[in-house]
Parts: sequence; structure tokens; C-alpha cells
Amino acid sequence: MSKLKVAVIGCGSISRHRHIPEYAANANVELVAFVDPVIERAQAYAEQHGGKAYADYETMLAEVKPDAVSVCTPNAVHAPASIAAAKAGAHVLVEKPMAVTDEEAEAMIIAAKENGIHLMVGHNQRFMPPHVKAKQILKSGVLGKVLTFRTSFGHPGPDGWSVDGANSWFFRKEEAIMGAMGDLGVHKSDLIRWLLEDEVAEIGAFVGTLHKQGTDVDDNASCILRMKSGAIGTLVASWTYYKGEDNSTILWCENGVMKIGTHPDDQVIVELRNGTVERHKVGAISTNEKQLSSEVINAFVNGILSGGEPAVSGEEGRASLKVILCAFESQASGKFITVNE
Repeated sequence: MSKLKVAVIGCGSISRHRHIPEYAANANVELVAFVDPVIERAQAYAEQHGGKAYADYETMLAEVKPDAVSVCTPNAVHAPASIAAAKAGAHVLVEKPMAVTDEEAEAMIIAAKENGIHLMVGHNQRFMPPHVKAKQILKSGVLGKVLTFRTSFGHPGPDGWSVDGANSWFFRKEEAIMGAMGDLGVHKSDLIRWLLEDEVAEIGAFVGTLHKQGTDVDDNASCILRMKSGAIGTLVASWTYYKGEDNSTILWCENGVMKIGTHPDDQVIVELRNGTVERHKVGAISTNEKQLSSEVINAFVNGILSGGEPAVSGEEGRASLKVILCAFESQASGKFITVNE
């Protein structure tokens, strides 16, 4: 079987830590092109993995005609690059947030359908072992209905993570459009939708720039959510957790509580009202300091080769983005916003 010819558009940190090494490790993939406006970055990967380096994706798509692309650009470029790739007949894996408006997300989904390509959104939290285990436990019914929850994602910010540090596009509004909510909040809106198999019905939010200097993108958000099922909870995104990353979720249910990512060794803890406690060592959640395989790339490649549905569809990405967009609307209006009306 011939290998899937893959191009990576955007050669920053997410490509360096996740996309490029995971493609390189996949026996079904040949990396054929790397695109970055800082051409030296693309050239370095081309020298390392083979393939060609390009400064823009339009030229690459016309010349290379890849089978699939990863879109790892600044947020504002996600939609145009994904749509261009779809029109060129390439399958698309796009980083989150999939787009910066609901209209863009819809246009991406339409482009994928019209061109018969696989569109997947890189919501990696769904693939992390503690979250997979937590969903299995929820589905078993042992905890009963989820009543309330809190889910949080915070770290010290992209200045310590991005290839450009404090000069990163993450802090430039015209390229990022949104800050901590687009970086971390959308991970948690996607996770809570997926874990609970439920949609966010209503959201109220405080979103602001509290501490990062020289930027007008949000560095913190605290949101309150009501799900369609009636469950209520909080979602927090922060770039100012300067003393340690937090990516934890706690679900308070009819029959007990489940704690995910709250303990360094026991990644999932279930405490039932009858006094029993289960501790599950299932593997850690990836952090900026300790990168683990995301499984996103393997899921994307397997989906294309099998001809099945994308592991995280454009529709799923759009629904998770909508929650974040409504949080910004809540901050602007000072009101609770009905989601997905």
C-alpha cells in the first residue's frame, strides 16, 4: 500500500512536539512538505524528514498535491488554509479552535463535504487515557447521573511554550483572535460535551486580560455552564497558573464523585457514597513539560485509510467552538447566553 503523503502547514511548537514526530512515527505516512512563513523552520524539517519547504500553503498545495495536511497555523488562518486544502482534494486535520467564527466553521464543513475529504479537529483531550477511562466509568452507570462539575485548564501561558516566546502570535489579536479561551477553554468545552454526551445549553462568563503584558487577548476566563440535561458546572481557562499546570475535571454524581487528573499517580479516582474508593492508574495527561503521544495523528490517519468517520468531526469542533464564542458574547453583554439556538 502506498503511503499517505502528508504536508504540515505551520511549523511552530504544536508541530514540533506533536504533529511532525507523530507523523514520522506512523508507518503509513510520508512527510512530503512543510510550510511556514519563517522559511528556515520549514527547511529544517524538510532536511530532517525529507520533502520540500514552502513559505505559503497555496504554492505548496498546487505543486505537491498532498493526500492530507495538518493545519497548525495561528487561529485566524485555520479556516482559509483548511478550505484551500479541501478544495485541493487534501484531507484536513486542523488544530483547535477549528475556526474563529461559527460562519468559518460552517464553511469548512461545507468545503469538506463538497470535496469529499476527511475533516478532523485536533481535540486531543478525548484521546488521553484518563479521559477515556473516565468516560468508560460514566457509561457503566455506577456513578448515576452527573449533577454538577468543574473542569479547568491552566498553565503559565504560551510565552513559555511557543517557539517565539513572548513575541508569539498567541498574543497578537489579529492572528490569535482569542487567547486562553481559544487555546485551553475550547479543549474543556469539547471534553465536557464528549464526557457527558451532552450539549451546553447556556453559558455565563467573565473573560479578560488580567496579567499578561502588552496583549489584548484574554489570559483568563471563568464560566458557568448549564447542560441540556440540567447538570451545572464551571469551566476555567488560564494562562496565569504560574506555579504548575492544571488540567483536571471533577464530576459530582448521584452515587459519588469522580476526580480526573487531580492526583499525580492515580489519574482517575472514583469515590462512591457507599464508601468504596477506586483508584485507576491509566497513564498521565500530557503537559507542556511532559509531552506524550496525543493519538490524534494516528486517529486521523486511520480514519482516512479506513474510510470511516473522522474521530472528531467538523460538526463536533464547531459545537465546542460555539461554547467559547458564546462565552465572549456573555462577557460583552453581561448576560447569560443560550448556546446552539
